[in-house]
Amino acid sequence: MTSFVGRRRELSEARQSLTRTRLLTLTGAGGLGKTRLALRLASEVKRSFPDGTWVVDLSPVEDSELLARTVVTALRIDRTSALPPMAALIAHLAESRSLLVLDNCEHLRDACAALTRALLAAAPDLQVVATSRQALGVDGECLLTVPPLSAPDPQCPPPLASMARYDTVQLFVERASAVVGGFRLTEEDRPAVAGICHRLDGVPLAIELAAAWLRVLSPRQILFYLNDRFGLLDRGCRVAPPRQQTLRAAIDWSYDLCTPQEQCGWARLSAFCGEFDLEAAEAVCVDDELDRRQILDVVSQLVDKSVLIRNGGHDTVRYRILETIRQYGRARLHQDSEETVVRRRHRDYYQELLARAESDWFSARQDAWFATLRREFANIRTALEFCLTAPQESHAGLQLASSLWSHGLIAGGMDEARHWLGQALTLETGPSTARVKALWMDGWLAFLRGDTVVGRDRLAECQALAGRLGDAQSLAHAVEFGGLAALFENDFPAAAPLLEEALDRHRVTGDLWAQWTALFLLALTHCLTRDPRAAPMAQQCLALSETHDAPLARSYALWLLGLQHWLHGENRQAITRLRDGLRLTRSGCDLLGSAQCLEVLAWATAQEGDSEHAATLLGAAQTAWQSVGAALPGLGHLLHHHTECENRLRNALGDTAYDEAVRAGIELTRSQASDYALGSIAIAASNGTSEPAHTPLTRRERQVVELLAQGLTDRQIAAKLVISPRTAEGHVQRMLAKLGFTSRTQAATWALKESRLWHDSCAEDSQPGR
Repeated sequence: MTSFVGRRRELSEARQSLTRTRLLTLTGAGGLGKTRLALRLASEVKRSFPDGTWVVDLSPVEDSELLARTVVTALRIDRTSALPPMAALIAHLAESRSLLVLDNCEHLRDACAALTRALLAAAPDLQVVATSRQALGVDGECLLTVPPLSAPDPQCPPPLASMARYDTVQLFVERASAVVGGFRLTEEDRPAVAGICHRLDGVPLAIELAAAWLRVLSPRQILFYLNDRFGLLDRGCRVAPPRQQTLRAAIDWSYDLCTPQEQCGWARLSAFCGEFDLEAAEAVCVDDELDRRQILDVVSQLVDKSVLIRNGGHDTVRYRILETIRQYGRARLHQDSEETVVRRRHRDYYQELLARAESDWFSARQDAWFATLRREFANIRTALEFCLTAPQESHAGLQLASSLWSHGLIAGGMDEARHWLGQALTLETGPSTARVKALWMDGWLAFLRGDTVVGRDRLAECQALAGRLGDAQSLAHAVEFGGLAALFENDFPAAAPLLEEALDRHRVTGDLWAQWTALFLLALTHCLTRDPRAAPMAQQCLALSETHDAPLARSYALWLLGLQHWLHGENRQAITRLRDGLRLTRSGCDLLGSAQCLEVLAWATAQEGDSEHAATLLGAAQTAWQSVGAALPGLGHLLHHHTECENRLRNALGDTAYDEAVRAGIELTRSQASDYALGSIAIAASNGTSEPAHTPLTRRERQVVELLAQGLTDRQIAAKLVISPRTAEGHVQRMLAKLGFTSRTQAATWALKESRLWHDSCAEDSQPGR
C-alpha cells in the first residue's frame, strides 16, 4: 500500500546470493524492513520461478506444531489429502521450481530450520528466502544483514537538493506527504528532518511512525519530542501485526525472545555509546550474575539475534548497538535498579583506559593510542556525562576530564575539552592534584583559544593551589603554565626562565612527555626572539621524539624547525621540514599540528612567489584552525606574520583572485588539504574542485553509466557491451548505489558533467565481454 524506498545495494546482493545459495536469510533488528525487502526481492525474481513464488507470514503462528500446516495453507495445497502436512509439502514441492519466502521466523527458529532443511533436501529446485532476527543455522545458509537506511549528518546536513539522496529522508518525505497532502521538504525543515532521521538510527519503522506525527506536530517539534522516543512513536497502523504497530512493541518482541542472561547482557551493554569490544563488555557486564566465561556467549547470541551489530576491525571485532535499542536497554537497566552500578563500571573502564594512554603517550604507540581514543570517544563522552550528572561522582569526573589533555585537542576539539573541564571545575571545587591539573589544562586551552582573561584566572588559582598542596608534579606544571602564559603574551624575558625551571622540575619527576612539552615551549621562545640557542634546542626536541619514536612530538618538532628556517629566510628548507611534519599529522587526527604546518607552509610558499598556491594553503589552514577551535594562528606574535602574508598575497593576486584561491582552500577536506600541500593534487581555484576527479566506479560501471547517459535501456547496454541483460542490470544497480542516486536520470546528468574527466579511462577498457 506504500512505496518501496531505497535498498538498491541490498536487493542487488540478495539477487546475486540467490544465484549461489538455496537458502538466503535476511537478518536484522526489528523495524529495519526485512519483510518489505523480502517481498520486493520475491517480486523482482519471480520470473525465474515458473512454479510460483510463495510468501508465508509466520508472525501469527505461536505453536511450532502448526508450522507445516501454515505453509500448506499458504501454498494452497489441497488440505483434504490424507497425507500429513509435511509429507504433503514434500510431495507438492519435490519436482517444482519455486521460491518460498518464510517471513518472521525468529520465534519458531528451530522448527523453521527443521522444515527448511527437510524441504531443501527433498526438492532440489526449491529455494527459500527467510526473514528472521536470528540465523536459522541450516547448512548452506547464506546470511544478508539488513542495515539501517542511510541518514544525513545532523551536525552538517547536506544542501536541500542533496537531501533526497538519503533513503531515510526520502522515506520520511514520502510518508509525510501521505499524512499531510502536498508536504515538501523546505530549507527551514532541512536540519530537523536530518536530525529525526539520524536520531532514529535509520530504522524505517521508527521513521514512518515519526512521519505520522506531522498531523499535529512540525518536524522541529517531532525532533524535540524524540527525547522520549518510545512515548512518541506509539501510534502505527492498527491493522498491522501488534509487534509492528509501535516501536516499543517491535523491540519488546526481540527482548522477549532473549533468555534471561541475554536480557541482562542487553541491559548492561546499553551503558555503551557507539562501538565497544569484548574486553570492554566483560569489564562492564561481569558480576555475580554473569561471570566472564558467559559474556562471550551472551554477546554472540545478541549478535545472532540482531540486538548487537558486529563491526570488523583491523585486529579485533567491535560491536555496536543502535541508539533506539540502547535506550530500550537503558530503561530496563533503570527498572532493575542497576543503572548506577553498571554505569560506574563503564566509567571506571574508560578512566583506566585514559590513564594507560596518558602514561604511554610519549612512545611509539602514540598513533595507536590516537586510533584507540578516537574510536572510544563516544564512550568517553558518555562516562563524562554520567560523572557530571550523577550525585557524588564529580571528583571522578574531574579526574576523567583532566585526562583528556593530549588527545582532547585532537579528538573532540578545544571547545569540547573546555566544556567538560569547565563543568568539572564548577562541580568539584575541593583542593586536589586533579584540580591543579584541570586548571592548567583549561588555562592552556583558553590561551590557545585567545581567551587570555580566563587563562590568567586559571593560572592564578593553579599556582596558588599547587603551592598549597606542595606536590612536585603539580608545582612543575604550574611553573610551566606560567611560562606558557608569558609566551602567549609575548613577554619573552619572563617566559624563558620559567620554562627552564619547569624543564628542570619535570626532569626530577621523570615525566618524559612533560619534559618534551617544556623543552618545545622553551625552544619556541628562543625561536621567536631569534636566540641562537633555538636551532640546537629544536634539534634536541626532534631527537628526543625520535628516540622515543613519538610521531606527534616529532611532527611538532619538525614544525618548529620549519618555522626556524622560515624566520631566517630559508624557505626551501622550511617547506621540506613543514611537509615532513604534515605527513606525520595525517595518520592520526592531530588538527592543531595540521593547522600549524599548513599556516607556515602558506607563508613560506608566498615568499617563494607562488601566490595562488600560498593563498589556497592559507584557506586550508583557516579551515583547520576553525576545526580545532584555536585563535588563528595561536600565538599573538605569529598573527603578525599571518597578516603580512595575507597583505602580500592580495597585492600580488588582486582581491578577486585572492578570495577565489582562499575559498578553494577553505572548501578542501582535511585529507585533500594535506594532499594539496604535499603536491599530490592540483586545485581549480574557480570552483574548489581537485584534479583528477576520483569516482567509486569500476571501469565497466563507467562504461555502463556513459551508455545510460545516451538514453540506452539495460537490454541495449547489454548488447553494446556483449554481456547479459541481467549483468547489465546489476551494473546499473551497483552504480546507482555507489553514487547515492535514486534514478537513472540523476546518473545520466552526473555522467554528462563528469565525462570529460574519465572519458580516456573508459576508452582504455572498451574490449567487449570484459
